[in-house]
Amino acid sequence: MGSMPHPEPDPEASASHARGGGPAVVAVAVDAPDAGPGGRYRWVICALLFFATTINYIDRQVIGILAKDLQNTIGWSEIEYGNIVAAFNAAYAVGLLLAGRLMDRFGAKIGYAVAITIWSVAGMFTSLARSALQFGFARAALGLGESGNFPAAIKTVAEWFPKKERALATGVFNAGTNVGAIIAPLTVPWIAIHLGWQWAFVLTGAIGFLWLALWLRTYRRPEQHPKLSSSELAYIQSDPADPPARLPWLRLIPHRQTCAFAIGKYLTDPIWWFYLYWIPNFLRDKHGLDLSTIGPPLIAIYLFADAGSIAGGWISSTLIKHGWAIHRARKTAMLICALAVTPIVFVSQVASLWAAVSLIAMAAAAHQGWSANIFTMMIPRAASGGVRLDFVDMCYLSPIEIMVGRERGITNRALAMGLGIDASAVTGRVEAARARGAESSEVVKLRKALGLKARS
Repeated sequence: MGSMPHPEPDPEASASHARGGGPAVVAVAVDAPDAGPGGRYRWVICALLFFATTINYIDRQVIGILAKDLQNTIGWSEIEYGNIVAAFNAAYAVGLLLAGRLMDRFGAKIGYAVAITIWSVAGMFTSLARSALQFGFARAALGLGESGNFPAAIKTVAEWFPKKERALATGVFNAGTNVGAIIAPLTVPWIAIHLGWQWAFVLTGAIGFLWLALWLRTYRRPEQHPKLSSSELAYIQSDPADPPARLPWLRLIPHRQTCAFAIGKYLTDPIWWFYLYWIPNFLRDKHGLDLSTIGPPLIAIYLFADAGSIAGGWISSTLIKHGWAIHRARKTAMLICALAVTPIVFVSQVASLWAAVSLIAMAAAAHQGWSANIFTMMIPRAASGGVRLDFVDMCYLSPIEIMVGRERGITNRALAMGLGIDASAVTGRVEAARARGAESSEVVKLRKALGLKARS
């Protein structure tokens, strides 16, 4: 495959640069943001992006927290729950392919407004679902709307920040992923217990409309904003213009950088989706938690994940400051994070709740540290200073998901390979087979492929 030059990466964006799955926070320097001449109003815009991302993850996580109770109330099976999660993931992937172009065409203000309206309405309408199929349609609509969050946010950062601050601004708004994942277990169980599960979807969905009112009132492009000083505008626009060129997919695919990024996302993003949707069920089944006690363990896990996203950026930034080459520093940080994930294989064997939480938290933190660095690795530059990630976005359609088994100390690896096969659906089938005391066909095939004996 072809080789490409290695300029300093920059996450400014055509809206096609989208976050997918997992929560991924870019590596950021530890220095405080420079106000630049004329003020800090650009950080007000960044705060709006942070709150939108927080709402995005609150709405996303509601079903994971309530899954066990909804399984009892609605009567869906593990397979059906896996299909519901798969419906969200598939719609999210399709939405990513479209969101970038739509944001570029209509602008961040309108694009963001449409995206949060779609996902907020979808979140609220989930309260009306009474079957697994209806939940699947509602979650697909949620995924389609939520896919616009990160393309819009990164496009906004590109409009409102000079290049030297874009990584930091992206890291700030992206911290909302873990904040949302912390707020959800603090609020959703209380709402469901006291008001009913339907209100958990209604109230969390309604928050988006409060943000929408602030966004429509506050946002303008920098050159049109009445509250932005001329000196701060000059600071924001201090970079030279990027060349007006856009690389087509076929010219990106042969390059090693594109394939390395795509494969890295292909292999690791499903892990975050797995944590988001299946860990609450695991803790409730394995350690006897219920809706009133699930909150603290989940909060601990996502607090560690938040710290991991910062630590991943700190490691690579520190190595770079000590004279390491940029790519060597980031790859070293990614290796450290990858090794830190491996103790998760013992989580099914520990009897203590908080020992299990610690292992999961370390894996989640390491995953976020990995993601912090992979997003700042070299990616082919495209039009208007953006990054062409449509091809990479397709990785969400064909992931591999690793699921920690819960019986006889055996780790079940649910393998879902091939375009259009979502690992979440396979996880549901593995879980259903486990509940019957059997192995799913996917695990049986994997054992044969690896030359492993069937369990007795």
